[in-house]
Amino acid sequence: MTRYSLSALALSLGLLAVPALAANPETVTVGYQKANIFALLKYRGTLDETLKKDGITVRWVEFPAGPQMLEGLNVGSIDLAATGDAPPVFAQAAQADLIYLGHSPGNPKTEAIVVPKDSPVKRVADLKGKRIGLNKGSDVNYLLVKALEEAGLDYKAITPVYLPPADARAAFQKGAIDAWVIWDPYLAEVEATTQARELRNAEGLVPHYTFYLASRPFAEKHPETAKQVVNELSKLSDWANQHQDEAAAILAKSTGLPTTVWRTTLQRLPYGASRMSPPVFDAQQTLADTFTRVGLLPIKVDVRSATWSQDKP
Repeated sequence: MTRYSLSALALSLGLLAVPALAANPETVTVGYQKANIFALLKYRGTLDETLKKDGITVRWVEFPAGPQMLEGLNVGSIDLAATGDAPPVFAQAAQADLIYLGHSPGNPKTEAIVVPKDSPVKRVADLKGKRIGLNKGSDVNYLLVKALEEAGLDYKAITPVYLPPADARAAFQKGAIDAWVIWDPYLAEVEATTQARELRNAEGLVPHYTFYLASRPFAEKHPETAKQVVNELSKLSDWANQHQDEAAAILAKSTGLPTTVWRTTLQRLPYGASRMSPPVFDAQQTLADTFTRVGLLPIKVDVRSATWSQDKP
């Protein structure tokens, strides 16, 4: 048989058209924060059990906040992460090669602008000229921008004081800031222990998603493993929504916060995991464009450039 005949036979059988499938990774490295859904997944152990069946070991790496975690994703020290809606667009602006695997339901009740219980500030418009504590580039940064605009104020009308949650909590307690924009469980904790008063939460203002993210090289090389992770997040979400006391006990141990704080958080936090959809991408693009408009992002970000090939039509 000639060389041409062999090639034609192989092509007719599909042998030349099938790409080599990537083997399962030996290790999947997951970034997590003590208070997010990946922490719950870690302590439940279900992802480890599922991937172990395919010969895959899960390695867990803790981070203090979303921006640092996405830097780890960008440099390849982790494969997967879960953050709120703002950190991914900042990472995209910094040319991080990430993709959106999926998202949670919107959780607008889990972030708010709070003031001390005896503060003279009664509405968002009263924040003009005030010092407001927040974590720069976080989800609450978006809430603050939108709440100020709703009240007819420019972002420059207030003095932002950029602090991580622990430092902002201390500043709030001492009166060094006039208001604090924060998310659960820290929101539930400060409300319970200081009777902090909510000026505005995110309801009707911003959706406040959690996004499940992966480095593009990992997700494209190991799509089935990435899908397994989203599936495990979905199953975990169903369990946590139906077993809030047990989930609260796990997260209380992870964070050191009281179980009662976590019960309050979980009552207003529906967990979930869905693949990305056009409306969610649209909402995320609005967030990115808002940050560019007010000068918090130096460039315009095309959110859909981080679409996973598995989700493209």
